[in-house]
Amino acid sequence: MKTLILGGVRSGKSRLAERLAASSDRPVTYVATARADDAEMARRIERHRADRPADWGLIEAGTDLAAQMERAAAPGRCLLVDCLTLWLTQLLCSEDEPRIEREREALLETLPALPGTLILVSNETGLGITPIDPLSRRFADEAGWLHQRLAPKMDRVVLTVAGLPHILKGEPL
Repeated sequence: MKTLILGGVRSGKSRLAERLAASSDRPVTYVATARADDAEMARRIERHRADRPADWGLIEAGTDLAAQMERAAAPGRCLLVDCLTLWLTQLLCSEDEPRIEREREALLETLPALPGTLILVSNETGLGITPIDPLSRRFADEAGWLHQRLAPKMDRVVLTVAGLPHILKGEPL
């Protein structure tokens, strides 16, 4: 089962992803894409760590997300990636256009062949106002295009709002 969970900031998407991973009855590997570039982000990361079960594996992924997922995925395992938009931010900040495209395409090509249970979390940024600056507009565009290309490859797509999951595609939770 491959699930994509979308939602805004503090929508409950990570909590839902963690609940689905825990209920999978499979060993879980948490693939974290956040970097602690400041004190506030370090606190967020620490809170996520404290909320996760101690027996879950952890991969702190860089921009080579597809390669790391490919190494970690296995039959009978659950891989939880949180979150794709933080990964996308790292790529956009690198300003290496060929790398951005290469890593995005690697992710899209790798997903269908990954064994085991896969849960992807990503921020839905396209529901608000159009950002005022070019980088923010590019981020919203890239995230929206990524989600549009990911959704057909997933068994289930969920939009989480106010802690409530809304199934967009696939089986109920």
